[in-house]
Amino acid sequence: MLFLSNEQLQALSHDSTVLEQDGLGPKVLRLSDGSFLKLFRKRRMLSSETLKPYAQRFADNAKRLQRLGLATPEIVEVYRLEDPINRTAVRYRPLPGETLRHALEQSGPSQQQPLVKQFGQLLGLLHEKGVYFRSIHLGNVLLLPSSELGLIDLADMKIGRRPLSLRLRLRNLKHMRRYDKDRSWLFEQFNDALAEGYAQHAGHYAKAVLANDQSA
Repeated sequence: MLFLSNEQLQALSHDSTVLEQDGLGPKVLRLSDGSFLKLFRKRRMLSSETLKPYAQRFADNAKRLQRLGLATPEIVEVYRLEDPINRTAVRYRPLPGETLRHALEQSGPSQQQPLVKQFGQLLGLLHEKGVYFRSIHLGNVLLLPSSELGLIDLADMKIGRRPLSLRLRLRNLKHMRRYDKDRSWLFEQFNDALAEGYAQHAGHYAKAVLANDQSA
């Protein structure tokens, strides 16, 4: 992790474009060379951020997922900042493509069904590989030009050595129900396609996961 002074941060972000911001300022910048800079706010003194900064988690998770054969952004550098608002930052080269949510919005039912099945395959693979992507939803999964799926927004994730328990699988699906469009596509219109895709990597869990989720 490299230290970046305020002056160096300003120089790095010169001519950048703000892609995401909140009341405290920019959160994601597109730099002049096309790479992205994601900024992580300072948290309270005693937090998990103190032990392992979110920028480092993002970078480590990206590399571990790549070793599992999954598409993620290419990490350029991780920074520790002097900035009073932001504690750390990660610079990366973004994946090409569009969010799966946007792809579904722009597609008819005949195209939506195979996309939901493909997402089910990805979700089953993640669960079998021990990946608990807490905040997964159709807005942080990308449909790449190659028609593969990739993952973004990787800080809120744990990667274990064993397949996920049924409890964690159900918790993951419950999170996705918070988004109206995701819930409609995944659990109402194309639930059978989701189950079929999920079963390709996690067949022994598919029936229990989806039956329990529907009854929740």
